Amino acid sequence: MKKLLFTALFIIGAASASQAQIYFEEEQDSLSFKDRVYFGGNFSFNLGTRFTYIDVSPLAGYMVNEDFSVGMGLTYLYLSREFQVFGGGDFKVQSSVYGGRAFLRHTVIDNYFVHGEFETLNTQFPALDGSQGTTREWVPGLFIGGGTFQPVFGRGGINITVLYNLLHDDFKSPYNSALVIRGGVTF
Repeated sequence: MKKLLFTALFIIGAASASQAQIYFEEEQDSLSFKDRVYFGGNFSFNLGTRFTYIDVSPLAGYMVNEDFSVGMGLTYLYLSREFQVFGGGDFKVQSSVYGGRAFLRHTVIDNYFVHGEFETLNTQFPALDGSQGTTREWVPGLFIGGGTFQPVFGRGGINITVLYNLLHDDFKSPYNSALVIRGGVTF
C-alpha cells in the first residue's frame, strides 16, 4: 500500500507542471451554459487474489466559476471479494455494484483541487444472519480529499484524485480500504 501511495503522490507532483487554466480562457461572464458543462469519468481497479474490483464511473459537471464546480455521476463496479467466515473457511462474493454520486470540487492552487463527494452504492455481501446466503444493501460513502488536473487536449485533461471515505465499513463497503485513488479524464 505504501508503494501505491508513493506512486500516486509522485504522479500528482509530476502532473502539476502545467499551470494552464483551460475552462476559463475567456472572460467568465461571457461563457454560456454549454461552455461551463463538462463530461468525463473515472476508472480505477484493484486486482488481487482475495479482493478484485474494476470501477467505471462516468460523470457530468458544471463550472460555477473558474475555481468551483459541482457535478454528479454514475458508478459501476465489478467486485470479487473473499470474506472470512466465523468458524473457518472463506465465502466468495462476485457481483455487480452500482449507484451514483454527487461531488463538489474547488481549485485551491493552480491545478490542485480539494474534492468532497457523497456516494451511495448497491452492493452485495454475506448475510449477517449467519446463513450461507448473501444480501444486497445501499451503502453510503462520504469522501474528502484532493488531487490534480493536468490539461491535455482542448478543454479536457486527466486527473488523479486521492480520497478518504469517512463512512467506510470494512464489511459492507465495496472498496478494500477507506483510502480510494482514482484516475479520470474530462472533456
